Amino acid sequence: MSTHHHIVVVGGGAAGISVTSRLLRALPDVDIAVIDPATYHYYQPMWTLAGGGIFPRENSRRNEEDVIPVGAQWLQDAVESFDPENNLLRIHGGSQVSYDFLVVAPGLQINWDAIPGLRESIGNNGVCSNYSFETVQSTWDNIRNFQGGTALFTHPVGAVKCGGAPQKICYLAEDYFRRAGIRDRCNIVFSIAKNVIFDSPRYAQTLLQVVERKEIDVRYSMELKEVRGEQRQAVLQQVGGDERVVIDYDMLHVTPPMGPPDFVANSPLGDESGWVDVDKHTLQHTRYPNVFGLGDASSLPTSKTAAAIRKQAPTLVANLLAAIDGEPLRASYDGYTSCPLVTGYNSMVLAEFDYDKQPQETFPFDQSEERFSMMLLKEYGLPALYWHGMLKGRA
Repeated sequence: MSTHHHIVVVGGGAAGISVTSRLLRALPDVDIAVIDPATYHYYQPMWTLAGGGIFPRENSRRNEEDVIPVGAQWLQDAVESFDPENNLLRIHGGSQVSYDFLVVAPGLQINWDAIPGLRESIGNNGVCSNYSFETVQSTWDNIRNFQGGTALFTHPVGAVKCGGAPQKICYLAEDYFRRAGIRDRCNIVFSIAKNVIFDSPRYAQTLLQVVERKEIDVRYSMELKEVRGEQRQAVLQQVGGDERVVIDYDMLHVTPPMGPPDFVANSPLGDESGWVDVDKHTLQHTRYPNVFGLGDASSLPTSKTAAAIRKQAPTLVANLLAAIDGEPLRASYDGYTSCPLVTGYNSMVLAEFDYDKQPQETFPFDQSEERFSMMLLKEYGLPALYWHGMLKGRA
């Protein structure tokens, strides 16, 4: 079987739904299809809070069919391959879908098997992770049942969902241990594959003060290479070197390696690293002018966050509409992204910056300072903005 649609959007996550909603607002009668196999849609930024016991994980989930914009056709299937030379793609059921214009936004792929011993250890032997709905409960279980010893948190090489997320759960855990009266029995280690705590210097200064105040042992340029669950050991290796260190842990929170989905990386749409190869300002594909991309699967050199997508979506839609009309692409994305850096149960730093890592702050005060008001924004304001604004094409 084969079907044709004027616009096909691959991905029913934050990026795909936001773009689809905006397109339907501009062209109510447009023939548009969304391809995504998921049954549920997740507000993934909430998983940090779920891992810290602030909200149940169920608060992050809604039925996918409930977020598909009215007027769009939902093809609940997975893409198998792209053939951009012929303006079509193939889905797992064997069908072909052709298009006039294509938007590629399938999100990141979590590579659990890239670290030996990780998959079989998650949820057991003190190993946990915030990076899926199925595993995030294990983080909260480990934090609240921790009685002391070494708690190790990791940040891998390469792109991850929200560059600050691996350390946010570390800060929440430290805060919980202190409130529980066991902090003096805890050795907290944060292993980060980068040589800096955060990419934007303005906010890195604050986070350096946070780790010093919380007495967290930060190991720079070290990545997790193996989990020995039965022995409760984590093997770290120096990035770019051969030095290995074995840490005996009592709790291990793993941020797994991530990358572009295989069906993108192995397609003509991918760049050398496998990401959807788009112009960083127009979001148009560098080789196929009727293809656009945004979100976590794109090659855009900025942090992969929902806030970045909120700024990318209007740029992409404006340029896609221009392409449909045969007009020049004038909208430009400057790399804006935001990372709500939770530093405790009552404090947060709202980092906002562009491609040059320069601040682009929203509020009329110094956002590099830890604030309780920003934590309230994280807990209540941003989820409402996501469900009722961003996914509806209104914000």
